[in-house]
Amino acid sequence: MNKEQIKRTERGWAGHFICGPRCRFHLNTLLEYNKTRIIVSTVGMMFTDDKPDQIGCDRYYETMAFEAETRRNGFVEINVKKEIDFSSKWCIEEPYKDNEANEMHENAVQEIINKLTKDDK
Repeated sequence: MNKEQIKRTERGWAGHFICGPRCRFHLNTLLEYNKTRIIVSTVGMMFTDDKPDQIGCDRYYETMAFEAETRRNGFVEINVKKEIDFSSKWCIEEPYKDNEANEMHENAVQEIINKLTKDDK
C-alpha cells in the first residue's frame, strides 16, 4: 500500500469543539486507509459579541486528530475518546490567521498520512 491508496474526504463542518458552530474557520478531513479511519479537524476564529474570542487558553485556532467511528445515522464522525497524537504545530495564538491555519491543518494531515503508510515502505 502507499499514499495514493489513502482516501481523503474534505468535509464542510467543524469536526470537534463544542462551540464549532460559532467558529468562522473550520476544516474537517477524513482519511481512510485499509480499515483505519482518522479525522483531522481544525477550528478557529470563534466570535462572541461580534469580536474574535479564544477557543482555548491563549489560542484562536487549534488542530486535533481522532479515530473515526460510524454512528447509527451512518455518518462517520470523531470518536472523542480516541485522540491521535501528532508532532506538527497544533495551535495559533493570534486571530485572523486563516492562511496559517490552512497550512497547520495540511501539515497535520500529511503527518498522519505518513504515519498510516510508514509500515508499507
